[in-house]
Amino acid sequence: MVEDDNTWAESIGAAGTMDFAVTDSDTAAAVGSGVVPVLGTPILVAWLEATTLQVVEMPEHSVSLGVHIDVAHLAPSAIGTAVTCEAELVGAAGLRLTFRVAARNEDGTAIASGTIDRVVVQRERFLSRLQAG
Repeated sequence: MVEDDNTWAESIGAAGTMDFAVTDSDTAAAVGSGVVPVLGTPILVAWLEATTLQVVEMPEHSVSLGVHIDVAHLAPSAIGTAVTCEAELVGAAGLRLTFRVAARNEDGTAIASGTIDRVVVQRERFLSRLQAG
């Protein structure tokens, strides 16, 4: 069962990191978000979202869904560049979780910063709504 009280408040401050390497298939040119061979913004945002999933353990039968993304892509990352993504839970209001996210290249250059909001839902209930429509 999904909790809707202050269950998440005790997790504020929890953080996680993930490391990635930019490949040909991660470029703006490959994903259709641009024409240059650098890390595409859609891929960077997906990596940041994946990192938020590492921060808070969901109750059994629950998942969190991304509902709002506010991320600035600050600098390019070439093919072969190692990228570290970070996420920290900074807010919890009912079932809505807010994460501060950031990413940097291997040389320390900040390449992204912002926030991602996720909402906790019961997995099967969510999926049944898709099938009913």
